[in-house]
Amino acid sequence: MSESIKRLGLALAIMTAVCATIIPSAAFARKPQPPAPAMACLFNDGHFHLTNYVQQGTDMVKYVDEIMGNKVCRSTVFGIPLQQTWSYGNSGDFAPTYYLQSDAPLYYYSFTDAYIANAFLKLSPEQRQRLDPMITGFNPADMYATDHIRRVLETYPGVFSGIGEFTIHKEFVSSKVAGETASLTNPALDRLLDFAGEVGLVVILHNDIDMPFAKAGAEPVFLTQMKDLLRRHPKTTIIWAHLGLGRVVHPVQDQASSGAAERSPRFREIVDSILSDPALSHVYFDISWDEVAKYAVSSPEAIANTAAMLNKYPDRFLFGTDNVAPADQAAQLRVFNMWDPIWARLTPEASRKVQIGNYERVFDGARARVRNWEQTNVK
Repeated sequence: MSESIKRLGLALAIMTAVCATIIPSAAFARKPQPPAPAMACLFNDGHFHLTNYVQQGTDMVKYVDEIMGNKVCRSTVFGIPLQQTWSYGNSGDFAPTYYLQSDAPLYYYSFTDAYIANAFLKLSPEQRQRLDPMITGFNPADMYATDHIRRVLETYPGVFSGIGEFTIHKEFVSSKVAGETASLTNPALDRLLDFAGEVGLVVILHNDIDMPFAKAGAEPVFLTQMKDLLRRHPKTTIIWAHLGLGRVVHPVQDQASSGAAERSPRFREIVDSILSDPALSHVYFDISWDEVAKYAVSSPEAIANTAAMLNKYPDRFLFGTDNVAPADQAAQLRVFNMWDPIWARLTPEASRKVQIGNYERVFDGARARVRNWEQTNVK
C-alpha cells in the first residue's frame, strides 16, 4: 500500500470520528427544550415583579431555585417600566425606592426588558421552562411603543411570552409620570394591543376601574372606556390586573356608609357583566396584590361573594402575588396564604384552575404563538 493511500485512510478515519462526536451534539441542540418537571406545587404566579421602581431586585437564579422552589411551579417575570427619579432638591440624601416616597417624577425605563432577558438567558433550560418573561419597558402613550415591543422580540427571540404589567390609570402613579398622560382612548394603546394580538402576546394591563376617593353610588369613571377598549381587541388575550382595584380604589359601593362587605355585591355585578359578555371572552382578571386580598377576605360576606364569583367563572381568573423583589420564599407565599378562607370555599375544579390550570392554558398558548411568529418574522 502506498504512503499516500495510508495517509488518505488515516484522514478518513479522523473525519469519521469527528463527525460521530459533532453531529449528535448538533442534533441535540436542535431539539426543543424539555418541559419543566412536574411537581406538587401550590400555584403558578401570574403577576410577579423581579425588580422595583429603581430597577433593583432579586437574582433570577435565586428566585427560581430558592423562592419559587417546590411551592411555585411557574411564574411570570417582569420588571417595572417606571423609574423613580432621585431628585436631590426633593428628597436630599434620601434615595427613594418607591413612588410614594418622593414627589419627583417617574419616567419610562426601557432597559428593564434587556435586563430581564439577559438574566433569563443565563438560566439553565430547565429553569427557563418555569418562567414566562414579559415586556414592560414602553410608554403606552407613545405611537412608537409597538416598535419597541417588536424590537425586543427581534433582539431576544425565544424569551418573551407577553407584555405587561403596564399601566394606564393608576392612583398616585399616573399623575407622576413625565410626559403625556396615558389614556384608554389613545390610538397608541390600540396599536400596541393590535400588535400583541397579531403576535400572540398575553397582555397584563393595570387600569383602575375608578378614580381615587370616588363618590359613592356613581358609575366608575373608567369602566365604560375600559370595556370599549376590551371590545375593540377581541383577538388579544388581556388580563385585567387586580380586578381593577387599588389602595384607595375600593370595590364599587352603592352608598357612602357602606362597609367593605356591602361593597362586594355591586362590584361582583360589574365583574359578572364582563365575564358573561360573549364579546369579552378574551378577557381575564388576575387576583394579585395583597390589597386585593384584603378586600376579598374583609368579612364573611366578602369571602362568600368572592368565592361565589370564582366558582361561577373558574376559567377566567388567575392567581398572582404581585410581589416585588421578595427576599425569601416566606415573602413569596404570604399573599397566597391570605386567600386561605376563599380557597377553602372553592370547588376542586375552580381551585385547580385559578391557582394553576388557567396560567398553564393561557401562557402555554402564548408561548406557542409567539415562537411561531418569531420563526416567521425574525431573521
